[in-house]
Amino acid sequence: MIGSLSQRMLYVEGVKPGTSEGVCGVPVDTAHFDDSRIVETPEPGREVVVGRFELPLHYCGLFENFSQFIGDPESKPLAFVRTAGLEWRLLINNRPFHPFLRLDHIVNPWGFSCCPVAIRLDENATVEFVVRNVNHDTSGPLAIPMVGGRITGRYWYNPAYGDATPRGGRFG
Repeated sequence: MIGSLSQRMLYVEGVKPGTSEGVCGVPVDTAHFDDSRIVETPEPGREVVVGRFELPLHYCGLFENFSQFIGDPESKPLAFVRTAGLEWRLLINNRPFHPFLRLDHIVNPWGFSCCPVAIRLDENATVEFVVRNVNHDTSGPLAIPMVGGRITGRYWYNPAYGDATPRGGRFG
């Protein structure tokens, strides 16, 4: 950590007790979300949700990363980058989010989290990572039997709805 011990103490003591103000603009009630699934590749014309998170009422958030997975126990999942016939979409409130409209390849391989994003999520937003089988042959020699996805981020209470900090004592 940079700085002397006294500088670090002043930094930590800068948070006012009994408030929801955080250090450097990060609210003290910030929580993390992390959702992932690995499932069989859907049949042509179908789609599957491989990551989903719904912000609680009166909460805002930040979508920070996603990862993609293809493969099976016998293959090397990172050997393939193209996912011909499969479409990966990041949806926020059921709408595709630019630039992640219709990916047909692996952008962020599972386990590498190389390219974080920072997408502000409005209050009560729902984030979904969806894989749609547009025309992928699930029984052919180049079939991708399994797909997976992971989404991560942070969320916190929106203080516009009042102070949510618990107070001690009978009258707060």
